[in-house]
Amino acid sequence: MNFSAIIRHAGPISIVEVAGRLTSLEGGALRNSIAQLLKSGCKQIVLNLSKLDYLDSSGIGELVHAYMSVIKRGGEMKVVGLTPRVEEILKITQLHQVFQEFQDEQAALRSFPPSGKGRIEFRASEPGKN
Repeated sequence: MNFSAIIRHAGPISIVEVAGRLTSLEGGALRNSIAQLLKSGCKQIVLNLSKLDYLDSSGIGELVHAYMSVIKRGGEMKVVGLTPRVEEILKITQLHQVFQEFQDEQAALRSFPPSGKGRIEFRASEPGKN
């Protein structure tokens, strides 16, 4: 399977479903997807790696580049769906200490701070002081 990065949205949070092989040949697609999100103002990103079949050293570099791009823009990136093989690679490279990993997408989505958009703020006023 070749590489694909499918973008979905859950409110202000973008979910990037990564599938296939992430190597030097396919890494540009992930980089472009993240750059496109950042350019459009999306700074809360969840990477779902549950369908990632293979990851080499170039792919690790692409994950780090994606993470650093998001952080430099003041955003947050979380990961979900680590297969045992990918999790082992992240542990060997000590990157498991960098990426915030969550059990599933819902847990990752809940971990982001509320955006404040669409909220109505009520303020109490003292009687007679309107």
